[in-house]
Amino acid sequence: MSPAPRVLAAAATCAVALAGCTATTTPTGTGSTIAVRSTDDACEVAPAQAPSGSIVFSVTNGGSQATEFYLYGEDGLRIVGEVEDIGPGLTRDLVVEAGPGSYVSACKPGMVGEGIRAAFTVTGSAAEPTA
Repeated sequence: MSPAPRVLAAAATCAVALAGCTATTTPTGTGSTIAVRSTDDACEVAPAQAPSGSIVFSVTNGGSQATEFYLYGEDGLRIVGEVEDIGPGLTRDLVVEAGPGSYVSACKPGMVGEGIRAAFTVTGSAAEPTA
């Protein structure tokens, strides 16, 4: 195989792999937006609940170091969604489809450790699947 087809094959493989990475894109249709402010020593999530379905966590880093934001399942271990490497002064969105139940939110200033955790609740009935 000559170099040109190999490059095209590699590019096509990367495009297919990246097509599934939609966790930080904004969904179409209705949903809830939750403001998250992460600093070096705090993680403010407001409000601390949302109706089931598409939830957009708009994460702003007000700290002096890069941060991460996670939404965990009720056990605090299973990652439902995450957005990483949010530099100081930047905002990134995390979009998740969440059914009713108890969750745990966490900001990780410096991108290390367990993070600053708090309870998060999703209310309502089971989320309808989206296309």
